[in-house]
Amino acid sequence: MKFSYRFSNLLGTVYRRGNLNFTHDGNSVISPVGNRVTVFDLKNNKSDTLPLATRYNIKCVGLSPDGRLAIIVDEGGSALLVSLACRSVLHHFHFKGSVHSVSFSPDGRRFVVTKGNLAQMYHAPGKKREFNAFVLDKTYFGPYDETTCIDWTDDSRCFVVGSKDMSTWVFGAERWDNLIYYALGGHKDAIVACFFESSSLDLYSLSQDGALCVWQCDTPPEGLRLKAPSGWKADLLQRGKEEEEEDGDRETTVWGKATPAEEEKKGKVKYSRLAKYFFNKEGDFNSLTAAAYHKKIRLLVTGFASGIFHLHELPEFNLIHSLSISDQSISSVAINSSGDWIAFGCSGLGQLLVWEWQSESYVLKQQGHFNSMVSLAYSPDGQYIVTGGDDGKVKVWNTLSGFCFVTFTEHSSGVTGVTFTATGYVIVTSSMDGTVRAFDLHRYRNFRTFTSPRPTQFSCVAVDSSGEIVSAGAQDSFEIFVWSMQTGRLLDVRVLSGHEGPVSGLCFNPMKSILASASWDKTVRLWDMFDSWRTKETLALTSDALAVSFRPDGAELAVATLNSQITFWDPENAVQTGSIEGRHDLKTGRKELDKVTAKHSAKGKAFTTLCYSADGQSILAGGMSKFVCIYHVREQILMKRFEISCNLSLDAMEEFLNRRKMTEFGNLALIDQDAGQEDGTAIPLPGVKKGDMSSRHFKPEIRVTSLRFSPTGRCWAATTTEGLLIYSLDTQMLFDPFELDTSITPGRVREALRQQEFTRAILMALRLNEDKLVQEALESVPWGEIEVVSSSLPELYVEKVLEFLASSFEVSHHVEFYLTWTQKLLMLHGQKLKSRAGQLLPVVQFLQKSIQQHLDNLSKLCDWNRYNIQYALAVSKQRGMKRSLELPGSEEEAEASEDDSLYLLGAGDGTDTKEKGCWGRAGHGGLFQ
Repeated sequence: MKFSYRFSNLLGTVYRRGNLNFTHDGNSVISPVGNRVTVFDLKNNKSDTLPLATRYNIKCVGLSPDGRLAIIVDEGGSALLVSLACRSVLHHFHFKGSVHSVSFSPDGRRFVVTKGNLAQMYHAPGKKREFNAFVLDKTYFGPYDETTCIDWTDDSRCFVVGSKDMSTWVFGAERWDNLIYYALGGHKDAIVACFFESSSLDLYSLSQDGALCVWQCDTPPEGLRLKAPSGWKADLLQRGKEEEEEDGDRETTVWGKATPAEEEKKGKVKYSRLAKYFFNKEGDFNSLTAAAYHKKIRLLVTGFASGIFHLHELPEFNLIHSLSISDQSISSVAINSSGDWIAFGCSGLGQLLVWEWQSESYVLKQQGHFNSMVSLAYSPDGQYIVTGGDDGKVKVWNTLSGFCFVTFTEHSSGVTGVTFTATGYVIVTSSMDGTVRAFDLHRYRNFRTFTSPRPTQFSCVAVDSSGEIVSAGAQDSFEIFVWSMQTGRLLDVRVLSGHEGPVSGLCFNPMKSILASASWDKTVRLWDMFDSWRTKETLALTSDALAVSFRPDGAELAVATLNSQITFWDPENAVQTGSIEGRHDLKTGRKELDKVTAKHSAKGKAFTTLCYSADGQSILAGGMSKFVCIYHVREQILMKRFEISCNLSLDAMEEFLNRRKMTEFGNLALIDQDAGQEDGTAIPLPGVKKGDMSSRHFKPEIRVTSLRFSPTGRCWAATTTEGLLIYSLDTQMLFDPFELDTSITPGRVREALRQQEFTRAILMALRLNEDKLVQEALESVPWGEIEVVSSSLPELYVEKVLEFLASSFEVSHHVEFYLTWTQKLLMLHGQKLKSRAGQLLPVVQFLQKSIQQHLDNLSKLCDWNRYNIQYALAVSKQRGMKRSLELPGSEEEAEASEDDSLYLLGAGDGTDTKEKGCWGRAGHGGLFQ
């Protein structure tokens, strides 16, 4: 149970591709991120990734009207029916083809998917238990090219489908007599979106060339007539009618039957075009890529390939607002139920923005790394994670909310290493641009820039435990540079020379001033920072060193080498203490263009990142594979292996060659089928009429670039091709008892509480190890008896109570009560716990993180109250001085105005201020209201 980490959250990736959706209440945005789905809670400022994944990247998401169910469809046509309430998969389905869009009817009884050049309507899954969740009802034909968009009428009687063949098709959800289908033209490019008007069959259609057509229907929705049944249905209906006429119960009307005169009067549904508008009035070609329409307030939002969006009021087509929000094409647009917030997704840069158009302000503005993440580091209290990417950006993420709150863009090239200082308020980064920079998290600025005498590229960075010494390894000159944090200059001995290959990793001993450097020259060197900067020891390896890490107590050193081994060393005696062979644990996949099998390609793979756990008993390893391994250091065995991704849209995921892609002309993967066919891309080359002839299809390879355990030991993070993955122990309910026997039950715990035997009840609850029961036992103890009960707890159970208190601080409102428990336990058992300081360090850091969160929240609240009071006083002074100028003068007021040390506090209700006021001293004269 100690290694039962499960996927908790995905950071660093906010949007990939697909359509955005707002939840039913309009407070959250559902965004597809690769093959996962993230829910951004805008009210509570929190992001949460659902614990489910599809086989390929998500293509579209359909949300039910009540917001409880979602249909998630990937690029391969596989669909998941997901319950958003319990965050679980209810049903799997395959549509046998690529699906472009999916939409539920407003009544929630049906949903339509567009697949190829047809539309299919299914019965939506209900609340009762069903054998088959998806039942095909009808298939609608008509368009000659791929269908692109769907929209329903408010009464769920009809739906409209847009197509790439420049036509718009209106279909009836039932067998209507006067409307089977209706095709609308009038466009010269592919249809991007089409929308019905509220409570009407009138609709709008938008094409990619920026044209809007307004269509009017001569029939209201109530004018649709059901078609008379035929065949066996008609016979069955006629038989039932005859039986009812014989019984004489009631008169029955035949569906759709009318007199000939009524048939002539009531013809087929007809559409006419009222108007046609154009967005590109200046004549510049700017493809329309996404659109959304709010039927109640009649607000149309359109996004374009240049990153500009427009707000129009329909049907008059009045421009309300226009803004450029990105350099790339806007891929998806969504409006919440109230019409206040608009969400935009840009797949080119991975941006997600939520715009409040009435106040013209951002509600949410997030963007991941443009290229892959390279490195990460936890803050000492575990509240923040800093990441560096190949795009030269340094981002800081809040682990509680999942949002990035600051981005540093000072580096001009890829970031290769990031780390926190011991205080947690300074970030040090290294880059290929030849600089090492220090960033301040108080003022959010780059306050130090470290450079070398000769231009060089830095591949790694490390800071000692005091935060005074900064070191970075060079990739081209094979040297290690050491600076002072205070002065920003190189120390007396400028460089540490001795390596004969690029420096791949640096790590300081947490307890001593010893620096370990790993290099491709098959050595690890230990440098003494206080003893003339000499090489203390040189550890000879059998292969190139790729990563190095010290144990938290500094008594052991782990090195990952190119031959897939992890070797452990005693840094004091320079003796190897063990090794782990990880070649078979990597299990790398086969790339699309590989000529060898996955088994043979694994020979060139290795672990590229290492990290010790908080207690130092296990080590986390990852590299050029989709697996992350946890090894037990002492036993040197594999404890658990985590598969970080099952996304087949990434390269090196499959173990066997796909024979369907092999033709007589070679592998189909060599043919770039996506070039020049991207919708809505800009035109960088002259003469290109459609698409971008210089674009090429890119399939990223799955790999793990960096791993770090949280200082609390409750979770670990990995930077991968998909983003920043968080695996945690706090996302599940597990039965993990501790020294349990048959005499311990929840009933006996509550019986002990009724008898006020609090110590025995707490011990039994801790042995059952159920959070609800432990919470009940601790909160039953009176406040005055906390010290007595704390002193009677055995030392072995004190750690368990502290760990529970740390986790309870994050969710409970009884802050003072739990703080009292924490204080008494640490004061009474502090001396005994010092002997196990190394094992208790993660628990203490977990406590510190939880208490620090409350401190930050309270300090923000106090600052907010203080500023509000100051503002109220300032406004009161201003109004009082204004009132003193408007009051009629008198002798007494004249005397008061002459004395600058007196002021009058008025009643402010229009009565005599002298009667209800009071005199006081002030530094200036005047009246306060």
